[in-house]
Amino acid sequence: MPIEILMPALSPTMEEGTLAKWLVKEGDAVASGDLLAEIETDKATMEFEAVDEGIIGKLLVAEGTENVAVNSAIAVLLEDGESSSEVDAAPSAPASPAPAAEAATSSPAKSATLASSPASTPPAAEDKAAEGARIFATPLARKLAAQNNVDLTRLSGSGPRGRIVKADIEAAGSAVSADRTVASMASAASTSGAASAPQSANFETISKLYAERAYEEISLDRMRKTIAARLTEAKQTVPHFYLRRDVMLDNLLGFRGEMNAALAERDVKLSVNDFVIKACALALTTVPTANAIWAGDRILQFTPADIAVAVAIDGGLITPVLKDADQKSLSVLSTEMKDLATRAKGRKLAPDEYQGGSFAISNLGMFGIDNFDAVINPPHGAILAVGAGKKKPVVTASGELGVATVMSLTLSVDHRVIDGALGAELLNVIVKNLENPMAMLA
Repeated sequence: MPIEILMPALSPTMEEGTLAKWLVKEGDAVASGDLLAEIETDKATMEFEAVDEGIIGKLLVAEGTENVAVNSAIAVLLEDGESSSEVDAAPSAPASPAPAAEAATSSPAKSATLASSPASTPPAAEDKAAEGARIFATPLARKLAAQNNVDLTRLSGSGPRGRIVKADIEAAGSAVSADRTVASMASAASTSGAASAPQSANFETISKLYAERAYEEISLDRMRKTIAARLTEAKQTVPHFYLRRDVMLDNLLGFRGEMNAALAERDVKLSVNDFVIKACALALTTVPTANAIWAGDRILQFTPADIAVAVAIDGGLITPVLKDADQKSLSVLSTEMKDLATRAKGRKLAPDEYQGGSFAISNLGMFGIDNFDAVINPPHGAILAVGAGKKKPVVTASGELGVATVMSLTLSVDHRVIDGALGAELLNVIVKNLENPMAMLA
């Protein structure tokens, strides 16, 4: 029977994507592992591979097609001995997930989906558990489950038609599972009528006000829609409060210069932002009750310090996550951050590289901004806004007037997770770490 290749879900919150480019054409023979297509989400472009072998019988979705729903058929693969005439004869599988037994009896065409390069959703394969119940899981998910002693019968699949995929195995831990739950809540809010209706309703009224003025109407791409929805949700539902501190940077700048001189042979150059990342990660371990997120009806407090860092990209921004940042050296953090930022700007990050974390950093100091208030990106508990370091007059510890390099920090805090005194304690530890950088290496 012809095999339908379905639009995959690249993340727990993905509902649709853009088929950016086909890497095959009708009539091509493909084997498992061959690249078939490039799919764009709001954050990244991913290459996908074939799992089954056969002949591309028909491409159902043209290149550049936007808003292709997850689980909808995008191509048909013919098995050995089948002809293209069977493609038209085979009815399409339902677009929405259906129970496995029902799908098996109601549609003559078998269904498959594309496998991806790292951190994407591969096609499904069928297994049976020891008890005899059928389990739908990808080959990669089964392999990871065996390696990590994960019981597939206890998992609910997030892939097309409820298949268990790589992300489900990685999400077996309670923290990651909860993060997906919160992300799903955010997705529901971003796709609700409440988020989009005001924009649609107001356009006609607003455009009339400027009818006699020249302007260009710019349609929102998927990234800008997501940013607008999530940050509107954040300001409407997250009770922000703000804490501000100045940091004396002279010790850090001198220490950074010495370290860069020592690291020159390794082609490593530390930035002030690298020190900020390390300072925040260590502060979260020093004040562990602040290393937390809001999860709907409870708080999740983490042991690892995973730091998200805002990176400006064409058309928006993305927040790659540095995992276990408290345990990594400054040089490792610097190298990882440069790699993540480079791939983020090329939209080459995998979903698990920009989802998660409990704390975020947004640094506009390189643009000369003195200070600003950053908006929390749910479900994070806080975000640190970092301004530029500038020479300013200060009163020294001895009471004399002097000059120092001063950097402004503003901590935006979710009051549901972190109270004022706790937030102040966290920010004070961050400042202490930055003003005593050598101690961060101890």
